[in-house]
Amino acid sequence: MAARGSYAKGIAKRDEILTTALEVIATNGYRKTTIRELATAVNLSQTGLLHYFGTKEDLFIEVLRKRDEVDSAMFGGSFGQIDASANIIDVFMQVIQHNTEVPGLVHLYTQFASEASEPGHPAHQYFLERSEKLRSTFSGAIRAQQDNGTLADSIDADRVATLLMSASDGLQVQWLLDPSVDMISHISLLWASLTRP
Repeated sequence: MAARGSYAKGIAKRDEILTTALEVIATNGYRKTTIRELATAVNLSQTGLLHYFGTKEDLFIEVLRKRDEVDSAMFGGSFGQIDASANIIDVFMQVIQHNTEVPGLVHLYTQFASEASEPGHPAHQYFLERSEKLRSTFSGAIRAQQDNGTLADSIDADRVATLLMSASDGLQVQWLLDPSVDMISHISLLWASLTRP
């Protein structure tokens, strides 16, 4: 019984670390957040904190997973699953708007996404799986809108999904460089262009 209690405490502490890391990175930024600062915030040594994750990179990958989990809870459904009756672009705009409120997490995401393009990077598999899941979700939601008559059948759902994801990732970088870039208006314009009958 003690092992189960210890295991449950470990899971709870790990979740506390990830929740705290989300808050600290969102506020302070990815580059300005140190392992020491995170460890102090959860009453652990740096070694104690890394015990739960292995490496700094693994910690940040898990922070990204936690971000996905939190976003899913905020915007309904589990990550990668949007209700077929939902308008995909409305849900997407809510996520983009939320991202403008957490620039540190956007920076972490864009930094790791770029680095993870290299197959040997620890986050490579995470980003592959995330991209496949999002692409499938977006294209499925677009097809559902085609089925209910709100989008034309002539639209290539897979290509539109890929273009939306790519534009969003690129716009996040542009927004980090210049916060006056309005990601929502750019995605709205792209959506209107791509879904015009």
